[in-house]
Amino acid sequence: MSDSNSPKAAESQIPQGQSPSGLFRGRLGAIATMHRKEQVMAPLLQHGLEIETVIPTDFDTDVFGTFTRDIERAGSQREAARRKAEAALKLTETTLAFASEGTFGPHPSLPFLPCNRELVMLLDVEHGLEVVGEAVSTQTNFRHQLVTRVEDALAFAKTIGFPEHGLVVRIDPDTSPDPGIEAPIHKGIVSEADLVTAVEWAIATAPNSTAHLETDMRAMMNPRRMKVIAEATQDLVRRIHQTCPQCNTPGFDVTRQLPGLPCELCGIPTGLVRAAIYQCHQCGFQHEVLFPNGVSTADPAQCSYCNP
Repeated sequence: MSDSNSPKAAESQIPQGQSPSGLFRGRLGAIATMHRKEQVMAPLLQHGLEIETVIPTDFDTDVFGTFTRDIERAGSQREAARRKAEAALKLTETTLAFASEGTFGPHPSLPFLPCNRELVMLLDVEHGLEVVGEAVSTQTNFRHQLVTRVEDALAFAKTIGFPEHGLVVRIDPDTSPDPGIEAPIHKGIVSEADLVTAVEWAIATAPNSTAHLETDMRAMMNPRRMKVIAEATQDLVRRIHQTCPQCNTPGFDVTRQLPGLPCELCGIPTGLVRAAIYQCHQCGFQHEVLFPNGVSTADPAQCSYCNP
């Protein structure tokens, strides 16, 4: 199950500016990653924007935050992606960079379901552009578990797709034997032998004889997350090609959704989306698209009058 913030049936009704190909064709774009995200991002960017790509050398993205929480992310998801892109620009001395940032938590519409939200950003200092693509998916194995036996660790590993998906083993920070000393974190575990060794170490070291296991959410250790990064990259390319009909700036996309879709039975407005507002972040031009989800009336089951 994948979700997108973009209307699914509105693109044919959106006025278009000129193709943005001339802005990017033949340029070199830096992909800000140390976790092999270029494996899914580079082919899509090269084909979709007609560019070449480069990966910065000696680039440590962990300084911007880690999923294992040993380095907290500062600022929002978008701000973190921007900082990565800016750092990649400096390291490669290019004017075009791409960066991604992921988060995990409750689904925005279905809070009882965990989801992975990926953001991929284009930063073009030559043309003063910042465009973002997104993808949201509930197909994530973002999980953790405390175990006191190796057998329980191996059982947990099976549930998250190990060894194709990597694991992290640590001592629970709340039970560290010495609060003043940070206990080691064993990342990137992709073999049963390494998992057993790490779990035995944690059980033997922790005061409560408990190992903390969690899925390794770094892109190169998590094929499910890599797939969502690819979807966000595709969304970015789509948004770049969606240009403002007034000034031709890429990224002409939905900024607001208006409720009020009328009930099919009684005609009373419901809370479902009636229209989407597209806006250019450069010149401010706006365009309203009616019935962006491809339906002009709501199911009476969604009407507070017909189905109180």
